[in-house]
Amino acid sequence: MIRVGILGAAGYTGGELIRLLLNHPEAEIVFANSESNAGNLVSDVHEGLIGETDLRFSLEMPFDQVDVVFFCFGHGKSEQFLKEHSIPGNVKIIDLAQDFRIKGSHDYVYGLPEINREAISQARHVANPGCFATCIQVALLPAAYLNLLKEDVAVNAITGSTGAGQKPGPTTHFSWRTDNLSIYKPFQHQHVAEIRQSLTQVQGYLDASIDFIPYRGNFARGIFCTCVVRTKAPEADIVEAYKDFYADAAFTHYSDKPIDLKQVVNTNKALVHCEKHGDKLLVTSCIDNLLKGAVGQAVQNMNLMFGIDERTGLRLKPSAF
Repeated sequence: MIRVGILGAAGYTGGELIRLLLNHPEAEIVFANSESNAGNLVSDVHEGLIGETDLRFSLEMPFDQVDVVFFCFGHGKSEQFLKEHSIPGNVKIIDLAQDFRIKGSHDYVYGLPEINREAISQARHVANPGCFATCIQVALLPAAYLNLLKEDVAVNAITGSTGAGQKPGPTTHFSWRTDNLSIYKPFQHQHVAEIRQSLTQVQGYLDASIDFIPYRGNFARGIFCTCVVRTKAPEADIVEAYKDFYADAAFTHYSDKPIDLKQVVNTNKALVHCEKHGDKLLVTSCIDNLLKGAVGQAVQNMNLMFGIDERTGLRLKPSAF
């Protein structure tokens, strides 16, 4: 069994990770750390787990008793935590924050299996991709492989309220969010850097701009994305290339039909669809922001790091009706 420790276990990602690992046939949770909830039942905070577990949040962090630790911190906290705490070298780390996603002096592998499966399987440390970043990358990576990203790409994506985290705020309050729609961080969202990094990795260069407009949606979970790429390449060639690119992907699938959000919510799947309109290629993609956009992909990465089938524990049914 893979022995697991979870840091920051009381938030949305921590709760979803616990839910997945309780049903993972080759993993066991050794500790779920939360300073603010230490001693409390996990099911008192993550009430969807009532009847599923008697696990309690722990203040202790016995790193010598685990094989892997998941960091479910807010952005910026992982790097600081590692400066203040020592984790044995044999313990693998999967960080769900953005602290190590951009290549630098660290040894973290960017955890997008669609392009880095081999590197992830050999990695000791993995930086899990962002939710918007995952959805946009699966839409554009085959286009990058075809060398189509030569002009600026228009990207719009809408996310559910869980993308803002568990801590309440003005834009997550039900009275504000319901029946409402808004944009935030236009052209300057923090995920653009990692998107550009991966597209450059696949295409070899990226001179074009990724003009990303994020939207807040009036639903709880999921991301739906549209990308517009200017190209004269034939639609049939593009579709064939997209299918080939994802032929061996465990969870990313090309759909011949237009896609919708409910096809992926509560799963680790990403769906992609393409269609040409004149010289404009419209690519749509969708994921569950908490699963393929966060802890589902993190568990997929754990499976790869420990040499087991990457689908293990992740065969989930979509909430399509």
